[in-house]
Amino acid sequence: MKKYVGMVSSDWSQCLSPNGPFDAFIFHYPHIKSDLERIFRCYTANEISLSLAVDQIKGIVPAPLTMDQMDGYLSANFEIYRGVDGLIHWCHDHRIVFMINTTGFMAYFQRIFAKGLLPPITALSAQSMHRFNQSARAPQEMIELTEIEDKATNSAAIAKMYDISPETMVLIGDSGGDGPHFRWGANMGATLVGSMTKPSLCDYCRENGVEIHHHFGHTYAEGEGISIDKERIFDFRNLTTVIDKAIGLNHS
Repeated sequence: MKKYVGMVSSDWSQCLSPNGPFDAFIFHYPHIKSDLERIFRCYTANEISLSLAVDQIKGIVPAPLTMDQMDGYLSANFEIYRGVDGLIHWCHDHRIVFMINTTGFMAYFQRIFAKGLLPPITALSAQSMHRFNQSARAPQEMIELTEIEDKATNSAAIAKMYDISPETMVLIGDSGGDGPHFRWGANMGATLVGSMTKPSLCDYCRENGVEIHHHFGHTYAEGEGISIDKERIFDFRNLTTVIDKAIGLNHS
């Protein structure tokens, strides 16, 4: 019997968590907030490449965060949407690979798992500009992500590693930065889920002929600001029915 029957590959920032990828830097260096938020908007809207965004970040961040600084930020501000930990547990119990596939920094996730703030996951794909030494609680597989297009490449690599058919994959994303991942998934027959879907992802998918199969949580209108309180009424454990159907239909 195969060890795994399917896979979930999900973005993180404003998708499973209200936290942004640069919030730890903003917490310690608040004077660079506007610059970091501008860079985030640009690459998630596919206006600049991730590698260019990283170069810009290096130019404005006063110094890399220490482990103590990252831990201090997490102690004060770490959040996930309701039921995300339950969803990860459910995937593990049902032999489904759970992969976080994000442009966020590895250092952030290394400390999340070291501190036990999330259940263990099988794979992490993240930007490695900022990383710490590995802890015993790190995901089994950790893959470097240098461009947004690497989300698809890294999902494909983990699927191949664990002998998972693309038709039994569920991709979760929220912004235009997830567009290339969704386009790849659509070509491979994966199920696509927009979580807290932003206009940039809807625009990308419409322009590239990609159908988002399910929308979960709030779908934002053009110009609408992020509303954390509104998003917390949703429970990510409700996504288990979507995932079960996606994988079960392909194993019937």
